[in-house]
Amino acid sequence: MTMDDTMNFKVQCILVFFAFCMQEGLSKDYEANLGADYLLQRVRRQSKPAKAVLKVTDYHVRCSVVSRYAITTVQSSVWNQLPITKEAAFEVDLPSSAFISNFTITSNGKVYVAQVKERAAARKMYDAAKKQGKTLCFPIALLPSREREIEKFRVAVSVPPGALMSFSLSYEELLPRRLGRYELSLGLRPGQPVQNLTLEVSITERTGISFIKAFPLKTSRLISNTAQGDADPPASTHVEHSAGCARVRYSPTIQQQNSISSKGLNADFIIQYDVDLRDPLGEVQVYDGYFVHYFAPRGLPVVPKDVIFVIDVSGSMIGTKIKQTKQAMSIILGDLREGDHFNIITFSDKVYTWKKGRTVRATRQNVRDAKDFVKRIIAEGWTNINAALLSAALLVNPPSSASPNHLPSPRVPLVIFLTDGEATIGVTAGDTILSNAKKALGSSSLFGLAFGDDADFLLLKRLALDNRGVARMVYEDADAALQLKGFFDEVASPLLSDIQLSYLDDQAFDITHALFPNYFQGSELVVAGRVKPGVKDLKVSMSATDVTQRVNLENDVLVSHAKRNGSAESLECPGGLEGISSFVRRLWAYFTIKELLLAKLNATDPATQRLLADKATNLSLKYNFVTPVTSLVVVKPDAETPTTAKPATAATVTTTGTTTATSKILAAGPTSTAKTAPSRKTTTSMLSVVVDGDPHFVVQLPKLHQNLCFTVDGRANDVLRLIEEPERGIIVDGHLMGAPPKRGAELRPRTYFDRLTISSAAGGSGEVMISLSLDAVVVEGEGRDILPINQQGSVARRGATVTVDNHRSCWIELNKGVKFLVMFHQYDHPSYLQMAHLGFYITDGRGLSASTQGLLGQFQHADISVTPVKDYLGGGAHNQAISALGLLRWGSEEIPVTLQDKTLKDTLRKHHVGKCWVVPKAEVERLLGHPYESYVVDGV
Repeated sequence: MTMDDTMNFKVQCILVFFAFCMQEGLSKDYEANLGADYLLQRVRRQSKPAKAVLKVTDYHVRCSVVSRYAITTVQSSVWNQLPITKEAAFEVDLPSSAFISNFTITSNGKVYVAQVKERAAARKMYDAAKKQGKTLCFPIALLPSREREIEKFRVAVSVPPGALMSFSLSYEELLPRRLGRYELSLGLRPGQPVQNLTLEVSITERTGISFIKAFPLKTSRLISNTAQGDADPPASTHVEHSAGCARVRYSPTIQQQNSISSKGLNADFIIQYDVDLRDPLGEVQVYDGYFVHYFAPRGLPVVPKDVIFVIDVSGSMIGTKIKQTKQAMSIILGDLREGDHFNIITFSDKVYTWKKGRTVRATRQNVRDAKDFVKRIIAEGWTNINAALLSAALLVNPPSSASPNHLPSPRVPLVIFLTDGEATIGVTAGDTILSNAKKALGSSSLFGLAFGDDADFLLLKRLALDNRGVARMVYEDADAALQLKGFFDEVASPLLSDIQLSYLDDQAFDITHALFPNYFQGSELVVAGRVKPGVKDLKVSMSATDVTQRVNLENDVLVSHAKRNGSAESLECPGGLEGISSFVRRLWAYFTIKELLLAKLNATDPATQRLLADKATNLSLKYNFVTPVTSLVVVKPDAETPTTAKPATAATVTTTGTTTATSKILAAGPTSTAKTAPSRKTTTSMLSVVVDGDPHFVVQLPKLHQNLCFTVDGRANDVLRLIEEPERGIIVDGHLMGAPPKRGAELRPRTYFDRLTISSAAGGSGEVMISLSLDAVVVEGEGRDILPINQQGSVARRGATVTVDNHRSCWIELNKGVKFLVMFHQYDHPSYLQMAHLGFYITDGRGLSASTQGLLGQFQHADISVTPVKDYLGGGAHNQAISALGLLRWGSEEIPVTLQDKTLKDTLRKHHVGKCWVVPKAEVERLLGHPYESYVVDGV
């Protein structure tokens, strides 16, 4: 048997969230080895990367940029110089906008190349591997990242003594132009000083490079950490620059790395550049039947704007957030041009407009008065998003504008909408808010700024998509004021509006979005498409409105001459795309997938959503892109699978993230184990734990005769690990099904459990598997028995007793001190919200050991108490009716909780829960030390 045959992989994956990635913590251990199949996907960055143990012999980052399209490859080799098997980790930070396109593992001279698979196909591979007794690392979702638009790919591998392991990850992205420059950020995080560490970047631009600048290493993602002006790049950096080509190389010595950090580099290498673009119609490149059009005219006069600042001043903005908002507004107001008009709206449960019924010119006096008004803002109350949007619409699109005698304003109407929460008063239904805003805002552009994790970022994204704008996250950090100011700078100088880039229908097809509401100074508009066979001249035209008139431009692009414009070799620049000859084709696919996923986000019809998802999936598979609809699979051929049985070895898979994201990777296997929160002090008072409904979790507190409640925002087809007890081999998983949303909360997903799986080896005579659905209970172990749920019956197998009674419930006793109850909830005349579902109850958990984990299992031996401290009235980001505030104590943790009654609005959904101490999601994650998502075992 070779060393490769005996090698066991430990795969650990963490989410950046995203987040979203959103962003960062829970872990589970699962068995995995190289002879099995692996599914991997990018994950979110942790604040404290795992300490490297083995020697990293090589670490190389290579990036090739051709006409803004960047392909980056990160390679790392690890050698186990120790006499024992140790874990080696491979981590890559990548932009959340990037698509992974390749991943390989090289072991003992053999290369294992990842394949991109559609989610359902990946699921089938998982099921097949599980039946064969194999273990599988399975990516189940992409979660939006909220940590500075960065995601993290992380794999940990157990390497035997003397072995060499190599990793290579490639990802692709289109660099956006912001404030007159493109920025390339490359992570350098080898985990230790490395003797052979290099970074190489080649940039090829057909129209020429106007400037290029390499900056000092960036060790923090705060904007205030960004070097400005003439700051020099790190030592050992070499920059070469000619008309259309540039090369940057960074190769620090061990001593130079140690001078930065004895633990190795943990920083981003930043390069900024811009291109020469003299043709007002922009740059068009055609290659092999595909084209890309970059439109970024220079030297145009700035068009005045009508800008409405809509600022959330609800109670949740109290403190640092309102202070930072005031700081940013003071600077932004000072940057307004005299030709601009503006107004300010503040809103909580009430809406206040600074200057009633009109915008005012940005004179010095008006700006001074506006700054004084901002200084006096006080945060308090609830959040009426709908009323605030309608008030803004009255200023930028007044009713008088519908009059036939009304002359349109020459100014560009912009709404800057900042909120840190959700709609909690007035109209709170997301679809209604979207409909009202779209009708009222007219041709105005809305830019949504979501301040912090509690903001309804999904609603803001949909509002922006509907109303000619974009949405951005503003991260709660020391540089939040700079983030706000930076975003305003991007939209402060409109140059054109209503831009239409056109290509003759009989010449081009499959064209990406080509109608743009605004073109801002320092930005760039990009269109990609396909050219029909036989076309020799691609006719390109542009129409737009500038400061005075409608502008029309037209040009012909000679396809025969442009055929090799996509090739780096045609420019005689070294490096190029290293074997990828057609960057235009890949750029078109990249852009098209992005637009399909955005359209799916904004679609409300399920059939349309499925169609868009299918199109995005097909393109992702064709171009080998890892996207939210595909998974990355590393497969070892069956012929290479060792036939000799090997002892199981645990593999660790960790995901981190909060609720919005971008991707996570989890493992599942027939004998998996989990690690979650640190062990807590054992208490003699056992806790009863329930999961039921949509689904929320209820932990009974014996000392208080009260309940502790928290909710998991699951997704349909997720599988949640409820209990994992390694000593007795007890595992309980619950499968989620989707449910109709509540009226007024259409954007919030609702789910129920429709299947439960309970496995146990507690009897010592082999494993028993109990599968419960809404139709039957199946018991497997020494045969297979089926118990209908509408008949009484009982089965005993391998120490487990399963009993279905006449009350539509099933009792499961695994051994002494371990007893579960499953309720079959069905309705004779259900409302639109009611769906048949399963409820799971731990009626006796005394037999579960202190190492029990899972969403419910972790509470079995936890020492938890709640002490009421004061009366409290709250609002802002959380739509909660609060009657009292208490302190939840779990070990050394103290967390504020609220007492809610079932009769109050927006509280617990199930009738069997009376009063309940409610723990907000963010606080639960802090208390557990991990986000909910890492309890998800599987999903589609």
